Amino acid sequence: MLKNFTFILLLSFLFSGNSFAQKDAAAKSILDGVSQKYKSLKGLQASFEFTYADLSDDRSQSQAGEISIKGDKYHLKLPEQEIFNNGKTVWTYIESAGYKEVTINNASDMEDELTPSSVYTIYQKGYNYRLLGERKENGTTIQEIELTAEKSTAPFQRVKLFADKDKKDLVGWEIYDDQGGVFKYRFKSVNTNIELNDSHFTFNPQKYGKVEIIDLR
Repeated sequence: MLKNFTFILLLSFLFSGNSFAQKDAAAKSILDGVSQKYKSLKGLQASFEFTYADLSDDRSQSQAGEISIKGDKYHLKLPEQEIFNNGKTVWTYIESAGYKEVTINNASDMEDELTPSSVYTIYQKGYNYRLLGERKENGTTIQEIELTAEKSTAPFQRVKLFADKDKKDLVGWEIYDDQGGVFKYRFKSVNTNIELNDSHFTFNPQKYGKVEIIDLR
């Protein structure tokens, strides 16, 4: 009986140790620093490159875009598409071949999505994380951190974040889907000293002419 108890106690200790090991202290320190700096900013505006790559056949597609972020608000611009999020409402505007439409959702209905603002705090709930290492890019030390979902039902099972070690800025991230694809975002130019009016994050139909409105709220 004592042997069985000792064996169970040992297993309990080992699994407990593995559980704690899934939260890498070095990675948390970096992520906390990046998150705290982001929260202290009045606003952030950046140009970026977005790439989708299919790892199974080496195909990839790239686009350039612009992003403005302020707290939980953001305005994302891509070719033929803009997304406005003022913290309460999300407008997805699409223009193609002269056709214009905007779809409206409640921001709370899209909480499971990884957004330009939530990427700074995604690690705080539902993910394990570890520091994969550091590398130099054009004289800058980039720290690579891998996040893995604690639950198999999480919308994103694996995410990589890339941080500037000295500036504590997020310079890019990668999202891996379950189809062998990866979405890559890389900031090109970043302005972290900009004040953005709240109206910048709200869709104004008067600026876009005749637009079909699809309200899903």
